[in-house]
Amino acid sequence: MSRLAVISGGGTGIGRATAGMLAGEGYDVIIVGRRADVLADAVKWIGPQASSVTADVSDPSQVPAVVEAVGTRALDVLVNNAGAYLAREGSSLDEVAAHWRANFDSNVITSVLLTTALMSSLRRPGGRIILTSSIVAQRGGGGPYSAAKAALHGYVLDLATELGESGITANVIAPGYVTDSEFFGGRMTSEGHQSHIDKTLVKRAGEPADIAEAVRWLVGPGGTFVTGQVINVNGGSVLGR
Repeated sequence: MSRLAVISGGGTGIGRATAGMLAGEGYDVIIVGRRADVLADAVKWIGPQASSVTADVSDPSQVPAVVEAVGTRALDVLVNNAGAYLAREGSSLDEVAAHWRANFDSNVITSVLLTTALMSSLRRPGGRIILTSSIVAQRGGGGPYSAAKAALHGYVLDLATELGESGITANVIAPGYVTDSEFFGGRMTSEGHQSHIDKTLVKRAGEPADIAEAVRWLVGPGGTFVTGQVINVNGGSVLGR
């Protein structure tokens, strides 16, 4: 039977590229997201090894749909990629609290709930957990989004410690500026794009495939001795953290 991977936020950008890469490596992939039409387009692009589950994995009542899709199969790879930067509306304390909670739910609770729900399904030994963070977790600039992504760094240390004896690894990938995603929602200007490129040492923007290649390494033979780490894929925008 083919190996199995679950990718949240798998309909676009980094998640879609990662799912496509894993399918190309022979995995059956289950992509998870909130929009059925987007997922359907991604499944068509990925190919016959892909299926989808429409669910908001920040909602505890919707996560069991993913568990049901996995069924009794052993889960080889879990990529927690769901998340978004959510802008603030208003400056009252209630609005600030709602803003921070929404970013935490989108970027942390999604990973915690899905990982917890699928924990017993992970292959032992050999399971791989990957959390998608961001460069702003290390340099700031994103307010509650930065703080939420940084929380994943602490969470992965606990996962790696808890699961290491079972032969399961857990790591974070922290991307830098990546184009061809919905992250900026049309807000990126040509000046901003060039500014992000100028901050890299390699003088180019990242692409979703760059992150997928880091996933390929972590889930492959070369990643078996790597756990509890934050892997920066940012073209040198932030060094050595």
